[in-house]
Amino acid sequence: MDLNNEQLIPLLLSGDEATFEGVYKHFIRPLHVYAISILRDEGTAKGMVQNVFLKLWERRERLQFSGSIKAYLYGAVYNECLNNLRHQKVKVDHQQHVLYMTKDNAEESTGMELLDLKEKLQQAMNDLPEKCRTVFQLSRFEDLKYQEIADELGISIKTVENQMGKALKTLRLKLVDYLPLLIWFISRALNI
Repeated sequence: MDLNNEQLIPLLLSGDEATFEGVYKHFIRPLHVYAISILRDEGTAKGMVQNVFLKLWERRERLQFSGSIKAYLYGAVYNECLNNLRHQKVKVDHQQHVLYMTKDNAEESTGMELLDLKEKLQQAMNDLPEKCRTVFQLSRFEDLKYQEIADELGISIKTVENQMGKALKTLRLKLVDYLPLLIWFISRALNI
């Protein structure tokens, strides 16, 4: 595919699937590497590049750009990554604000919130698949190392790692609203 061809941009913008697929295949890897260099997170970087191509396809009829497709795509990935970084900063700032605002009232309501958190944690753990829950409990509550868990359950260390990753991801998603409380509780426990 000749990426400098003047006919390529009109074909792409008109919805020619073969042209879009060619552009996608040509740029997906270098754009992913570029996004990783900005975000320092491979998974998020992949999502940002996918977003750029999705938006390119969805908005193709309304897009107007001059110059090369390469310049457009790199600029779009850069902007998508910056938007993601800004969004992450807003989330962190919000969590810190919530933590600050709840600090004064935290001592009064900590007991109830911890009970609520304990219930939510138990509920979230009960929702985990059995093997995943068992691996998590052995690791976090019985302080077993991955090798010890693998030996006890008769599974590979890689399976233990995968199950722990799945458990942590699921729990993180289900307990996201309790993150400020967890941070406060851990900081109090460690006297930070």
